[in-house]
Amino acid sequence: MTSRSFLPLVLAGAIAMGGVTLVAGPADAARPERTVPVRLLTINDLHGNLEPPSGSASRILDPKGPLVDADGKLTGIVGGRYSIAGGAAYLATHLKQHTGRNTMVVAAGDLIGASPLISAAYHDEPTLDVLGQMGLKASSAGNHEFDEGYTELQRLMKGGCHPVDGCSPAGEWEGTDFDFLGANVLKERNDRYALPPYFVKSVNGVKVGFIGLVTATTPTIVSSSGIQGLKFTEEVAAANKVSRLLARQGVKAQVVLVHEGDQVTPNQDPSACSVTPGNGSRIASGLDPQVDVVVSGHSHQAYVCKTTDPAGQPRYYTQGSSFGRVLTQIDFQVDKRTRDVVRSTVAAANHVVTRDVAEDRAVADSVALWKARSADIANKQVGRITAEIGTTAAPSGELPLGNLIADSQLEATRTGGNAQIAFMNPGGVRMPLNHPSSPAGEGDGVVTYGEAFAVQPFNNLTQVITLTGAQLKTVLEQQFVGGPNNQAFTKILQPSSNFTYTYSRSAPWGSKVSAMKIDGVAVTDTQSIRVAVNNFLVGGGDAFAELKNGTDLWSGPLDIDAFVDYLGKHSPVAPPATDRITVVD
Repeated sequence: MTSRSFLPLVLAGAIAMGGVTLVAGPADAARPERTVPVRLLTINDLHGNLEPPSGSASRILDPKGPLVDADGKLTGIVGGRYSIAGGAAYLATHLKQHTGRNTMVVAAGDLIGASPLISAAYHDEPTLDVLGQMGLKASSAGNHEFDEGYTELQRLMKGGCHPVDGCSPAGEWEGTDFDFLGANVLKERNDRYALPPYFVKSVNGVKVGFIGLVTATTPTIVSSSGIQGLKFTEEVAAANKVSRLLARQGVKAQVVLVHEGDQVTPNQDPSACSVTPGNGSRIASGLDPQVDVVVSGHSHQAYVCKTTDPAGQPRYYTQGSSFGRVLTQIDFQVDKRTRDVVRSTVAAANHVVTRDVAEDRAVADSVALWKARSADIANKQVGRITAEIGTTAAPSGELPLGNLIADSQLEATRTGGNAQIAFMNPGGVRMPLNHPSSPAGEGDGVVTYGEAFAVQPFNNLTQVITLTGAQLKTVLEQQFVGGPNNQAFTKILQPSSNFTYTYSRSAPWGSKVSAMKIDGVAVTDTQSIRVAVNNFLVGGGDAFAELKNGTDLWSGPLDIDAFVDYLGKHSPVAPPATDRITVVD
């Protein structure tokens, strides 16, 4: 594939919108229609989930779905209406069902990274290959697109074999059929764009511009080595600069694809707007009035909302959940004379990607081929569990699986690193360990390497640093909002079983944490403590800046290796208790 320039691309020929017909009245029969219909189909946060996700990661609230209980079992009596959703072959079918000749498929980032083994084994080339088959035209970059570094992202877009692992079984990678966009991603040395800032496509002679943005918090949630030499600027100012540029070029119909979003009230209709205003709302309401629609991602939520732009006009902003479980449809008309979107014509809805349709045969075949290529690694049995070990947080913020991973990392770093306690960042725990057998038929309770990899797919190093007791308290205070590091929301580090402490909900920042104990012995401010965490946290990830001040750094095995080894040695593993943190008012 050849790389694409930032200049608008013009597609010849007349394009009309499937599923929408404009009928001229008798007086208008001799006149051409004044507006052009456009349909956008959007996805976000696929994270390489080519196969249908399983367990709780597969379920989503669906007003048309069956009544189920909390475990996803059909009841017909209690619970909410949920559907089992997702899977690339089903997503492709739903895309085709909603596609007309004027349709553009676009995305809002994190399509790759934190991926299951079927994609991650070949550096996410499988996912990009399938997205090309689906007709994806553009996507904003997400923070996870930088997981393997900026140079690797460039390779994925432009083509070539991996510099260390070489070519995949498919041969030399040809590059993507689309670009990852980043109007707020700049090179530090010269402030030039590190990624294309926008993409333009013509529909019946009317140009539509897409501006890409990634969350400005990327430096705090990606390993520093992956973004060395880059800077991530504030989203609204970066987008508005490009918006003005596009307007000068005559591109008045503008859509922002932004990898940042809001949280929602749980268990809401995917097309409802129940957001808690956050960075997504801030961006959606602050963008230049020339921007007509905002497609968001990052927070893994489903919503269809309206905000008001700075000129007082209504503006839609949307998000489509995660893992390919929701497809967002946005329709609007573009005035051929003004070349702008007629705001009153904009309509949007989220469609659940149900599995009650036939799989798209070509995509299903591609997924099966990549699965076969990774099967020997993925299907290797590494341990057993007695029940599902989940990712639902206890009132303390502990995740059963997060605690288990912390225990595995402590065990892996005691010898050599002399670790005394360990912590796991909750955002790194991606999937639950499900107890029922997978379709591969390994049996209930059996954990395969592929399933373990899906839990923490980043290939981070386990590392050990020395902190004083006072520094450790600062780290734990940095879990909460209100401190100098601007923690966006509370992020409770998952502790190993030999470390306990108390935190207060109501105490002010800096005084929340007390009663820290290691093996039942109180921690003093001056004692030295060897703390195991992954290299993402050692670099200050997730706004834990105090961890960067640790000393005597020691590096151990990869986190996935530590986890797999622990499962093998301690099988069958039961879900650990979530009683390591005490919460008081």
